[in-house]
Amino acid sequence: MDKRIQIGAIAIAVIFSIFVLTSPSDPIPLPGPNSNSESDFVTILATNLDKPRAIAVHENRIFVTEKDGYIRVIENEILLESPLATFRTVDAFDAGLLGIALHPDFSNNNSIYVFVTYEENEQLWNKIVRITESNNRLQDAKTIFDKIPGSQFTNGGFLKFGPDNKLYVGTGTVSDASHLPQELDSLAGKILRLNDDGTIPDDNPWENSPVYSLGHRHPQGITWDSSGNMLVAEFGPEKNDEINLIKPGKNYGWPEQECSGNDQFENAILCYDPSIEPGGILFYSGDRLDFEFPFIMASMRAFNLYQLDFEEGLSSQKSILSGIGRVRDVVQGQDGSLYVITSNTDGKGFPDSMDDKLLRILK
Repeated sequence: MDKRIQIGAIAIAVIFSIFVLTSPSDPIPLPGPNSNSESDFVTILATNLDKPRAIAVHENRIFVTEKDGYIRVIENEILLESPLATFRTVDAFDAGLLGIALHPDFSNNNSIYVFVTYEENEQLWNKIVRITESNNRLQDAKTIFDKIPGSQFTNGGFLKFGPDNKLYVGTGTVSDASHLPQELDSLAGKILRLNDDGTIPDDNPWENSPVYSLGHRHPQGITWDSSGNMLVAEFGPEKNDEINLIKPGKNYGWPEQECSGNDQFENAILCYDPSIEPGGILFYSGDRLDFEFPFIMASMRAFNLYQLDFEEGLSSQKSILSGIGRVRDVVQGQDGSLYVITSNTDGKGFPDSMDDKLLRILK
């Protein structure tokens, strides 16, 4: 996966107008605004979510984080009135309760992991909290990893367990002027790899370090393909959003490099100029939906859920779902369905009376 594609501003603007406005791949139609029943493809499972950030799914339950501190539960397609947990978070544009992940053995241990921004002595930090739930009620909460530098705008914040059952964490830079992503002893601008209790795995690239890769700006989504390759989507500064193939111990350049051009750093396999604000990404492994290309990517600025092949690049990019505004996250359910959340109440969108929404895509 070493193909690099740099998209010119004019070319991508034309292409996006085709994708968003004419939809050559016949994206799935959205149900009517007053419908909450299943169409041929899409079901609206929940409405009026407040700044939702991330999704995790287990059987008949979907867990959604809201930036202002709530974990909401949708069970058997019903949004429960009471949040599972409430966190005290900071009032900052892109900080708060962000990522969420379920333990690989969630069926037995009921452990949920969340990424939380907080303030201490007028400084922003991020931490990872492991909570235990029972019947949608909080039983226990413990901070397992702390003192990740925080930011008003670029915290990263994704959490995902990988095929190796290790917890992977995307952290952001504290500011675009900061050089911390290049400093190995800083947790800013990194992909971290942890054991499920927050300790450091013995086989990490650097001894006694949680850092798996460095030189990242604002990572938003992570997935693994069928060969075990790890891919990360991250925001650039208004342009040069990147899709990176992550290798242990490698440096991805920020702030010294955007996308490519410096032999000291790894090149992005895909570079978007101008920005599309990629969100969650996944490698689709189910058999319930017939996609031409295997990767699914949420896009906030381009207002679309896309399918594409990162090796083929932009030429493979086709719309799956449009007409819902900003798309923040996408995950795959155990039955092969896709779950999607919008991000129209995040301060950048144009929310309607039902935003934000959780949707399911399933034939």
